[in-house]
Amino acid sequence: MFTRRALTAARAAPQAQAPTPTPTPTPAPVAPAASRTHKIVVIGGGSAGLNASHQLLRTGQFVEEDIAIVDPAEWHHYQPGWTLVGGGLKDKEDLRRPLASLIDPKLKFYNTGVGAFSPENNQITLENGDRIGYEHLVVAPGLKINTDSIKGLPEALADPRAPVSSIYSYETVSKVFPTIQQLEKGHAIFSQPAGVIKCAGAPQKIMWLALDHWKQTGLYNPSSPSTSPIKISFATGLPTMFGVPKYSAKLEELRKERGVEGLFSHDLISIEGDKATFAHGEEKVTKKFDLLHVVPKMGPHAFVKNSALANEAGYVSVDDATTRHTKFPNVWSIGDASSLPTSKTAAAITSQAPVMVSNILRALKGEEPQAQYDGYTSCPLLTEYGKVLLAEFKYGGVPKETFDDWFGMDQIEPRRIFYHLKKDFFPWVYYNSMVKGTWGGPNGWIN
Repeated sequence: MFTRRALTAARAAPQAQAPTPTPTPTPAPVAPAASRTHKIVVIGGGSAGLNASHQLLRTGQFVEEDIAIVDPAEWHHYQPGWTLVGGGLKDKEDLRRPLASLIDPKLKFYNTGVGAFSPENNQITLENGDRIGYEHLVVAPGLKINTDSIKGLPEALADPRAPVSSIYSYETVSKVFPTIQQLEKGHAIFSQPAGVIKCAGAPQKIMWLALDHWKQTGLYNPSSPSTSPIKISFATGLPTMFGVPKYSAKLEELRKERGVEGLFSHDLISIEGDKATFAHGEEKVTKKFDLLHVVPKMGPHAFVKNSALANEAGYVSVDDATTRHTKFPNVWSIGDASSLPTSKTAAAITSQAPVMVSNILRALKGEEPQAQYDGYTSCPLLTEYGKVLLAEFKYGGVPKETFDDWFGMDQIEPRRIFYHLKKDFFPWVYYNSMVKGTWGGPNGWIN
C-alpha cells in the first residue's frame, strides 16, 4: 500500500530539474619559466648597446650578471670608419675588434640572436629557444642592410670585375677605393636611397673623396667638368643634398662649384650590367655608368619589426625625449633601431645613452623619467682630403654646434681641424672610451 501510494505521489509531483553544471574556467596561459633573469637585458652589442651597458655598470648599482647583452656577432666594427677605408685612408681590419673582448666580464654575454619578445611577460626568447627574463629591457640592435632591395646589387657587389661597390658593409668596403683608382674616364654615379639609413651624410662623403682623388690625379677639373675625362653624378632619393637646411645649402653650393650633376628624387631600384635604373616619381630613368657607388636601403630587423614593441614603421616605439617605450614602461630603446626622429649616427648615441641610463635608474627606484634627449646628432662630412664640414644639430634640424658655442666658430665652413677629428680622434676615442661608456660626445668624458 505504502509503495503504491508513494509511486502515485511521485508521478503526480513536478519533476525536479538536474542542476546545470558550473562551467570550468579556462586557465590563462602561463608563460614558460625563464631559464635566467637579469635586472637589465640589452639587445645589441653595437655602439648603443655597449655604451649603455657599460654606463649602467659603471654606476656601481649592479652586481655581476645583473646586466646581460644579447648579440650574435663575432666582430664589432667601427662603421663610421668605413668611409675612410673607401677613401684609402684606413684599413678595415684596424677598425674591428672581437665583440667578446669589448664586454666587461661582469656583464653576462649571450652570443646568440633574439627569436621573439614577450613584453607582457618580461621575457625574451633567444634563437636557441631559451627564455630570458628581465626587469628592464633595452632594445638597440641597430639597422639591417637590405642589399637585395636593389635588383642586381648583390651580384654586382660580388663580381670583382663589376665597378660597383659600397662602403656600407665590411665585406664590400675593400672594393671601393680600387674602383676609384681604376677609373680613368667615364661616368661615375654615387647613389643615396630614399628612406632611413645609417649616417645620411656618408653617401656623399665618399663622392667628395673620389672627386678629390680624381682632381689630384688630373682626371677631373671642377672648373671645367665638361672637358674632364670623368663625369660625376649624385643620384639621391631625397629632394635636397642634406636634411638640415643650413648644411644642405652649403653642400649644394659645393656641388655646383665642383660641377657635380644633381639627380634629385632619383631612387636606385636596379642594376643590370653597366646600367642603373632609378625611380623618379612615376617614371623610371636609366643611366649608363663606368663606376657606381651604391648605398642599399635599410630598415629594422624582422624580430623587431614583427614584435609588439614596434611602431607602424617597424622601429621600437619610444618617447622622443625620455627614450622610454610608449606602451611598456620597462622597455627602452636608443640608436638606429629606435623611433627617435633624428639622424642615425654614433654621435647621437653619445647623447641618447646618458638620458636613457639616468631614466632607467630612476625607474628602478619607482620614479618617473626626468632626463630628456633633445635630438642631438652629428655628421662629420668629408668634403675633400684634409677638410670636414662638421654638421651638428638637434630635433627640427636646428643647428647645435659645439665649436660655435665654445669658440664662436661657424661650422658651416669645412675645416682641417674637423678632418683630424674625423680621421684620427673619433676612431681613437670610440674604442678607448665610447664603447666603455666613458665618452659623452660634446659633453666630454663621463666619470
